Amino acid sequence: MSIRPVLETRRAQPTMEGAGVHLHRAFGFQDPTELDPFLLFDDFRNERPQDYLRGFPWHPHRGIETITYVLAGTVEHGDSLGNTGRLGAGSVQWMTAGRGILHQEMPLGNAKGQMHGFQLWGNLPSSLKMTAPRYQDVGAADIPEVIEDDGTRVKVIVGEFWGVKGPVDGIAADPQYLDVSVPANVTRSFRIDTYRRAFAYVFEGAARFRDASAPEGVLLEKEVMGREVNIRDLSGDRTLVRFGTGDEVTVTAGPEGVRFLLISGAPIAEPVAWHGPIVMNTQAELQQAMRELRNGTFIQPAH
Repeated sequence: MSIRPVLETRRAQPTMEGAGVHLHRAFGFQDPTELDPFLLFDDFRNERPQDYLRGFPWHPHRGIETITYVLAGTVEHGDSLGNTGRLGAGSVQWMTAGRGILHQEMPLGNAKGQMHGFQLWGNLPSSLKMTAPRYQDVGAADIPEVIEDDGTRVKVIVGEFWGVKGPVDGIAADPQYLDVSVPANVTRSFRIDTYRRAFAYVFEGAARFRDASAPEGVLLEKEVMGREVNIRDLSGDRTLVRFGTGDEVTVTAGPEGVRFLLISGAPIAEPVAWHGPIVMNTQAELQQAMRELRNGTFIQPAH
């Protein structure tokens, strides 16, 4: 066994998307090789309806998959192919945009005004970029949860973990997407295939992610957010933890426990030509997609 070292920890940054939705972005629109096959991760937890109700009106997607995980509130969605639906608390939608759709997502929140969730973008390999669009909508009741004797809980959204398989399948990047809760001061290790890129995103409590390359008390990084970071420091809410290579991640929960997403996937290792929600392999393909948007041929009939 080799524990994955922590390459980097960084806080998600406030930004605005759609028609004025306030959210926090952990990564996106930077180096697409950094977490290949994943392109973007947004945390749209919000307590103020005025900061999210304008939503994400009609916009295009091509060449990617979007993964929306709702913790609280609801999101109504619709697209140019006539698909409509509502994502409730605890539910997941895995949308394969393929050769292209136009869609909208309108967050509604709950009775307390809370709208909590995450969206992850996964790249598609060149062989699947122009595949037919499809959806996988999964309700909260259909997401299995493993509960260990020490109180550790793992919701298996995608992939297989501890012998339990998640309900979403047929995904190009062969990802693993877990929602992990570890009780206070408990240490747990999680196996991840060595060929995958992996990251954690902390959204409740705090934890220390053990770094096999540095003993206790040795600096992992020179500076993060203007201060020195020690391995004893805990990664708290809205922190991205990016891992190096190895076959397991080890985490020690802080005094209040921790809840985080643990996500990994197989790198695609292909060129990326990227403009907003359209991700192709070459500039020529990207320019063609933009022309099709302008002339009304972006939505292509089924072959």
